Amino acid sequence: MANWSIYFTPSQAQRELGLFCLGAGEQENRPGASPERALGCHALVLVRHGRGHLLHGADRVLHEVEAPALLWLFPGVLHGYRPSTRWQQSWTLFGGSAAEALTSLGYLDAAHPVRRYADSRAVERAFAKVLRVTRGGERSTDVQAVAALFELIGVAAQDESGEDIVERLRGLACRPLSIQQYAEALRLSVHQLREGVRSAAGVTPQEVILTTRLNTAKALLAETDAPVAAISREVGYEDPAYFSRLFTSRVGQSPRAFRRIGSLAGSKSSF
Repeated sequence: MANWSIYFTPSQAQRELGLFCLGAGEQENRPGASPERALGCHALVLVRHGRGHLLHGADRVLHEVEAPALLWLFPGVLHGYRPSTRWQQSWTLFGGSAAEALTSLGYLDAAHPVRRYADSRAVERAFAKVLRVTRGGERSTDVQAVAALFELIGVAAQDESGEDIVERLRGLACRPLSIQQYAEALRLSVHQLREGVRSAAGVTPQEVILTTRLNTAKALLAETDAPVAAISREVGYEDPAYFSRLFTSRVGQSPRAFRRIGSLAGSKSSF
């Protein structure tokens, strides 16, 4: 592997995109301790070959690394590489307000700096795209790089077991159940349900349930003539008035307004 690196200084307009690339490259580290440092931005490192440890955090905790693995580095957090064999890696630096949002959604998690990724081919393809785009030059700091970074972060944060939990939860979401009852139906503890959804989708089970119900309601409003009260019950709400208030709050339109002007299907008959 030939060592190379490229760095960018985004313009103000590029920074307003919310996510911007600050650099990328590939390198090979020899066995032994590298200097310890803290970055001024976020970094994602793909360890393609090798094994060793990542020193991480103020307590200088050693985390085992065995390729293939991803290292998630946060601004201001101390880290250092401790390869025990030759360590081949690709890396990218990024920042922006979107990074904060991705952190709050659980896609970027400082508590788990080393991850074994679920889909190796998808992660490697996404990382290769970032490297390819950034090597294109200064224009790489704009929309193409933003799209490639979002794709990489999304793929890298996926958890196969969590994805399965989310899909199964969506299948049950329109049933009027409590979180405890959803967990029991999925043969999980409440903690397992929350952690599985958080790791896969970066949100709570309640948010998955709510958005699934609203999306289902939108489809019924757009594609059927069913009364709002019937749709309310269909998606798990016995009280149509509560459903209408909730729909209006989240969608920005009442169910009636969405049926009339908020869908491509056109207006429906009155109800």
